[in-house]
Amino acid sequence: MLKIHYLTCSKPLLCLTFAAKYTYMSNRTFTMIKPDATSKGHTGAILDQILKAGFSIKAMKWIQLTEKQAGLFYDIHRERPFFQELVDFMSSGPIVAAVLEKENAVADFRTLIGATNPAQAEEGTIRKRFAASIGENAVHGSDSDENALIEADFFFSKLERY
Repeated sequence: MLKIHYLTCSKPLLCLTFAAKYTYMSNRTFTMIKPDATSKGHTGAILDQILKAGFSIKAMKWIQLTEKQAGLFYDIHRERPFFQELVDFMSSGPIVAAVLEKENAVADFRTLIGATNPAQAEEGTIRKRFAASIGENAVHGSDSDENALIEADFFFSKLERY
């Protein structure tokens, strides 16, 4: 029997794999540079700001989501009134998906990108600098370690992550 925090596990190898995966992601987060920012040529400047904030890129790809893929990624919002508009927007042009690493990655990245509404975002944040509106807010950032792992798994195989 192996104990990991409050978890008792009868399969030690499985528990160690889970613990390693959780630890692995606790210093990682997921981001997407959205179609509004890529179409305006802000990709390089956003990546530069991310790197200057101390994050390292562990996986990255430039792709265009289909409407189906965007719907699957944002499925948690399916019942919300903005769902179809969000899916249409996210499939309207290329995005840059990335896994980032830094101590306290999720919280630090959320601070770096700023409030969803760029009018309420702090000066110097990515959304204050590059977002046009709540809907076209330049970047996505995971809101928890668990969602960072789920979102990274949506875009990247384990072999694609450094």
